[in-house]
Amino acid sequence: MNATAERWAAVDAYIADRLIGGDAALDGALAANAAGGLPAIDVSAAQGKMLHLMARMAGARRILEVGTLGGYSTIWLARALPESGKLVTLEIDPHHAEVARANLTRAGVADRVEVRVGRAAETLAEMAAAGEAPFDFTFIDADKPSNADYVRRAIGLSRPGATIVVDNVVREGGVIDTGSGDPMIVGTRALFDMLAAEPRLSATAVQTVGAKKWDGFVLAIVGEG
Repeated sequence: MNATAERWAAVDAYIADRLIGGDAALDGALAANAAGGLPAIDVSAAQGKMLHLMARMAGARRILEVGTLGGYSTIWLARALPESGKLVTLEIDPHHAEVARANLTRAGVADRVEVRVGRAAETLAEMAAAGEAPFDFTFIDADKPSNADYVRRAIGLSRPGATIVVDNVVREGGVIDTGSGDPMIVGTRALFDMLAAEPRLSATAVQTVGAKKWDGFVLAIVGEG
């Protein structure tokens, strides 16, 4: 890590210390993820708190998450729900889902979270076919080549005015590399093309720096169309 990235991480640590503090359930989830061999690609504490606040601002009662991993971001989002709220989170890897369920139980939010295992595109299609109740807030943090498809499907599962957030959309500036053959960058560029042409969304993207280095997220609102 170079000096600039170290400073970004130090500022994230300062933010977490001053505004978030210690949290046994969240710290325990990260420890369990590491012990279970899951990749250390969770959102940072500051980003998790941001998602939590966004969901509260949206008044979310039903939340959809695409990409559970070990449930770190899931815990943040579930804590934003009222007692009668529901979060559905999708995970392709059965082992990741098992770790996540244990983390959610220890965090005391398992009663409002359902972890569904399988390919997200297929699960989302099944949800739409079943006519599931619409969601108020969606967080997408899964395989990047499928992001445009996930957003399209999320729109169909959202109420008008719902919020959609997509993580990892700057990729240390790689998003502007028109000649990249990296599937994650190609998929991210396809997401931006989709957003630019999608009349049902009003969207922007924000660059971020911190413990997760240089990246960013898409923030969108579903319209009436």
